[in-house]
Amino acid sequence: MAPNLIMLGPPGAGKGTQAERFARGRGIPKISTGDILREAVHAGTEIGRRAKLIMDRGELVSDDVMIGIVRERLEQPDAIGGFVLDGFPRTVTQATALDAIMERRGPLIVLDIVVPEAELVRRLATRMICEDCGANAGRFAEAGASSQNPAGQADALRCSRCGGRLVQRADDNEAVVRERLRIYRQATQPLVDYYRTRPTFRSIDGAQPADRVAADLVAAIEAAGNGAGSHGGHRS
Repeated sequence: MAPNLIMLGPPGAGKGTQAERFARGRGIPKISTGDILREAVHAGTEIGRRAKLIMDRGELVSDDVMIGIVRERLEQPDAIGGFVLDGFPRTVTQATALDAIMERRGPLIVLDIVVPEAELVRRLATRMICEDCGANAGRFAEAGASSQNPAGQADALRCSRCGGRLVQRADDNEAVVRERLRIYRQATQPLVDYYRTRPTFRSIDGAQPADRVAADLVAAIEAAGNGAGSHGGHRS
């Protein structure tokens, strides 16, 4: 059976790319908070309507609403045999609720992709996204343009998902990036501490080439699955 996997990591660590790559290879859904919010709103479920009202007011979606949306998503047939969660949980409250949701579904494997801040800043400062669907298209050099002189080439680059034009995010400058990373560390450290003592927790060196990270990720998942043993995925 495919694993129940949580991917943690700061902006620019590559967790979204790795999550999608792993999920596609195992034939399981990659579930991101953004995706499930949009799906719930589009489907018009009760909790989706609650989320839409909150977002329309420009407010952050609360823990209880996010937990409800994730619970609904994980009950769908395609997620019963395993999944990859990207962007959830974000708080210890959400993590505790997820444990309850997963009580009879086997252990959660938690991977934390670790990258030095200087490398994260470098990556994010040269990142491209699709202006139509918002997909992360990686860095200029990976997308086929020169990171030293992307002007004139970026317009020719198109999103592999929807064909939209690839652009740089307006807020991907060093000062803003460093502040985003600071906020991430502050918010996420308690979550990492919550999971760290579990036999199903692993850290991955995300500063390596993407293929190496992917290989380490698979090895870590196998080791974590074996390590779970009779411990399950919860604290004793």
